[in-house]
Amino acid sequence: MPGGDGSLSIPSILVQTMMGVFLDSVSLRLYNSPNLKVFWEFFIMSDYVLTCCSTADMPLEYFTRRNIPFVCFHFNLDGMVYPDDLGQTISFDVFYTRITGGALPTTSQVNVGEFMAFFEPILAQGKDVLHVTLSSGLSGTYASALLARELLLQKYPQRRLEVVDSLGASSGYGLLVDLAADLRDGGAGLDEARARVEESKLNVHHWFFSTDLTHYRRGGRISATSAVVGGLLNICPLMNMNQEGKLIPREKIRGKKRVMAEMVQKMVENAQGGADYADKCFISHSACLEDARTVAGLVEAKFPRLEGRVLINSIGTVIGAHTGPGTVALFFSGGRRED
Repeated sequence: MPGGDGSLSIPSILVQTMMGVFLDSVSLRLYNSPNLKVFWEFFIMSDYVLTCCSTADMPLEYFTRRNIPFVCFHFNLDGMVYPDDLGQTISFDVFYTRITGGALPTTSQVNVGEFMAFFEPILAQGKDVLHVTLSSGLSGTYASALLARELLLQKYPQRRLEVVDSLGASSGYGLLVDLAADLRDGGAGLDEARARVEESKLNVHHWFFSTDLTHYRRGGRISATSAVVGGLLNICPLMNMNQEGKLIPREKIRGKKRVMAEMVQKMVENAQGGADYADKCFISHSACLEDARTVAGLVEAKFPRLEGRVLINSIGTVIGAHTGPGTVALFFSGGRRED
């Protein structure tokens, strides 16, 4: 999964925030956003700013509407480095088409210098920050954010910059960020919001399957032999996230229809209230929208009390560089995750 050397050098910073600002190494420019006025009014009123990383894999419109600035990971594709900016620089369709054509993207985490450039304008405005990171079980980003925090608080000792390790990824990480946004919007202060997010992060369940095992083998998450045999026998491994925030293969299931049914059954077994689950459910996918819609339909039929419809998102370019196309992931709240 995503990684990097954490270097302090910043050859190119592209930090997009939902306040309508692009920060890069050469310019600071304001672009048009219908939510810009709303964001600044919210920014002025709130005591702290909730932030996250692009790997929460939520839509651009979502971050804009919920007033959540995010900092971009990066990926290298065919010798060019791009920001993981929710499909703006390279659309998800183009990204996955190039992978299908043989491209092998690599990824790099947000380094300390980039975190400092992202956080400092907020602190300089007299605001505190609650930042939720991608799982430390998948990336060194949490450690980089903590080091940036230490350096910045030497300059802004009167401010607070709290960092929470989500122990999650993709839209499961996004579901935890969504909880933090709900808490903030409900009037929770920084301490209460941070405590609730820490308390709740292992209650967010992540279940994944993939019909293409190539990139899981490449990343070492399944063996080469398992990948070959799985491809020949049409086996779709069912995986989840453990309590350390690491992706773990759990079952080998033959056939896409069966693995979809089993994934929904895992939700029945683990969701808060079982089939009476009445909270939110997110799905993310890598270039397999119809499969995601099929799973969403199964979930909505099985859980009639869901809070709204299942939200379907695209797996972003950094997470997608490690899954490849063909992955569907299901996220919901339940009991505490355990091995």
